[in-house]
Amino acid sequence: MFRIPSRIAIVAAATLLLAACADERQRVPARALAPVPSQTVALFSEKNVDRDAPVLLRAFKKEAEIELWKKNRSGEYVFVKTYPVCRWSGQLGPKNREGDRQVPEGFYTVSAAQMNPNSSYWLSFNVGYPNVMERAMGRTGGDIMVHGACSSRGCFAMTNQQMEEIYAVMREAFQGGQRSVQFQSFPFRMTPANLAKFRHDPNMPFWKNLKDGSDHFEVTKQEPAVAYCGRRYVFNAQSEGGGFEPTGACPRYTIEPSIAAAVDAKRNADESAVATLIDRGAPAIRVQFADGNQHPSFRTTSHVASASSSEERVTIPSVNRRSADLGDVSRPDAIGEVTEIHLDPAGRPKPVVTASVAAPAPVAATPAPAAAPAPAAASPSTAQAQDKPSAPGLFSGIPSVGAIFGTPASAGGQDRAEAPFYKRVIRFGAPEPAPMPANAPLPPRRQAALQSPVVR
Repeated sequence: MFRIPSRIAIVAAATLLLAACADERQRVPARALAPVPSQTVALFSEKNVDRDAPVLLRAFKKEAEIELWKKNRSGEYVFVKTYPVCRWSGQLGPKNREGDRQVPEGFYTVSAAQMNPNSSYWLSFNVGYPNVMERAMGRTGGDIMVHGACSSRGCFAMTNQQMEEIYAVMREAFQGGQRSVQFQSFPFRMTPANLAKFRHDPNMPFWKNLKDGSDHFEVTKQEPAVAYCGRRYVFNAQSEGGGFEPTGACPRYTIEPSIAAAVDAKRNADESAVATLIDRGAPAIRVQFADGNQHPSFRTTSHVASASSSEERVTIPSVNRRSADLGDVSRPDAIGEVTEIHLDPAGRPKPVVTASVAAPAPVAATPAPAAAPAPAAASPSTAQAQDKPSAPGLFSGIPSVGAIFGTPASAGGQDRAEAPFYKRVIRFGAPEPAPMPANAPLPPRRQAALQSPVVR
């Protein structure tokens, strides 16, 4: 009698359980559903782009910036805005292995499946490192993200508010039909000034290959098609036979003539500008970061203690004077510690030259003039003037003020009494004063003081 109702109850319970699981899978935090801010929507309108139009992102490590580009109604990508990066780690150069703290450099593809609404770092998306070529080259590591929380171990870390906006813009582009977002990551902006500055860096051949892709994008305003061969990127290439193999030889390929001509013209103009800068004495340098950096706009932030981390927590004042929490900033002690090493024409570090102040030439001693007879009466000011040594040998055994503080009796052609205070007080590298002769006579006051009893 009771079997049928029991079976109905079991089926009903299972149905409810499955429904609950489905609801759990579909549940996302509110931050992943945040709308695109109205100010950014207004920018879309100014740029003649739709809210769900395709997106392209460009990152620049040295400048610590990520650019947002969207395709306008004419079919070209247009620049919309720049997001300052709150934190990135490592050095300039590509990522090679797991744990090197390097932010990768290259061309990557982000699909909707790589978006993570439940990230431990507020929100995130996986940039897609390692790509096909990097895997073929044996480069290791993974889960390289753009995320919130301002803490980086090989990622581009943003503020939570920035990440909500970037996530929302990408979410709407995917909803509008975009299948994947191209993420371009560069060591720096590919300008002639930067290319001249880093001309001796061992990564320059790789960086010039990245610049080729940057040039393709900038002259066409279209997402470049990316292929790999000979451990290099190839852009907008159409193979004439054979396929593109990441570590194999490049097949014969062609690039649409108008695109090839425009890219060649830009490359030649940039190379000419680099040569001009070098001819004018532009220095070659290498930079060494303590551990990555952040955008300069965050360097005026105040550091306050964090009870939840051994790191420091940072806040930045907003326009309405409230503080936006940046999260647990990774390695705050390393922020802003950048060493520039100047290189010689062969690319070797130049020796560090320590500037020193030359010691004054010794002056031959001359006999002091005979003392003039003192007047019978003197005013107070005259008496003070007469308190200075006026007879030969009267204060000859006492070092002068200039000798005590290591400054010459004159500074810059001025009398010591007329010289600026800092030149009279601060030691500038003058030689030590000569030792006082043992038989030098003492002034009357010092002689009397030595003969009086000492109170301890």
